[in-house]
Amino acid sequence: MNSLVRKFNAIFGADMAGPVIAFIAVMLIFGTFADNFLSLATFGSVAFQLPELGLLTLAMLLPLLTGGINLSVTFAANLSGLAAAWVLQAHGGVDAPPSAFLFACLAALATGGAAGAMTGAAIAYTRAHPILVTLSMMIFLRGLGEFLTRGGDVSGFPAYMAPLGHGTLFGLPIPLLIFIVCVGLWHVLLTRTKLGFGLLMIGSNIEAARYSGLNTRKIQVLVYTLSGLMCAVAGIIMLARFNSVRVGHGESYLLITVLAAFLGGINPFGGFGRVLPVFVALIVLQLLSSGLNLLGANQHLATALWGVLMIVVMAARGLFSSYFASLRKKV
Repeated sequence: MNSLVRKFNAIFGADMAGPVIAFIAVMLIFGTFADNFLSLATFGSVAFQLPELGLLTLAMLLPLLTGGINLSVTFAANLSGLAAAWVLQAHGGVDAPPSAFLFACLAALATGGAAGAMTGAAIAYTRAHPILVTLSMMIFLRGLGEFLTRGGDVSGFPAYMAPLGHGTLFGLPIPLLIFIVCVGLWHVLLTRTKLGFGLLMIGSNIEAARYSGLNTRKIQVLVYTLSGLMCAVAGIIMLARFNSVRVGHGESYLLITVLAAFLGGINPFGGFGRVLPVFVALIVLQLLSSGLNLLGANQHLATALWGVLMIVVMAARGLFSSYFASLRKKV
């Protein structure tokens, strides 16, 4: 058994064990008790639903690796989508030319990046706790969005945007392809760049990172700016999918983004984590959601189960950490 565990860790990494075990468990349980779970329809549904949650999880990932968090991801996505919507409305709404969509995307990215940069600057220069800063930013963005939209939604966009939310390319949903590209970018960022090394150093020990010569403030601002930019990408996808923007779209994803990150092996205190295990964890959670729907589970019960699963994941992480520590001592 020990040799099998060591081989698995050597090939895939210890942080992949949790997502893989969870994937096998979900497939066995729902494959047995939920009709049509192991069908192309189920996997097709997962492929279409995964990108929104996935992009918001990527937005959450970098702050978590620095030992922080970004509680404003969903509302940053909403406000970014709202900025894009206004640009399209200003250029004719349903009759807006393709060039207007380009400007709309730039407006969304600028909005998301600005929200992230302000959050990062507040954390870096005031040394306030990320939970307090991002909670404040979440409340601000939500209030601003509701004020600007008067609590309603903005709709009526060009038909050429529909494929971005519902279209396919080479048999795969276009939003899923965009998400996979973003996963690749985050993987390269964390494994091949100085910024990736620096943010992991900050997550491990910010004081040691500062004494080693890293500009920790600059890195923190960049991390939250990138988080905001990823929120903007999610906002654009949601705009295309729903053909409308409303403050509160995807609000229920906040807890699940944190859950996906922790299930994917991200250290809750920062300093360690990879993108690929988080990608597998996202697939597991989306399969779990589809399985619950097939079983006819009440939406409120499903929400309660997310909370229970969060506790189980954290407890399991502690047990596995102790087990692997004992293995290392024996070696």
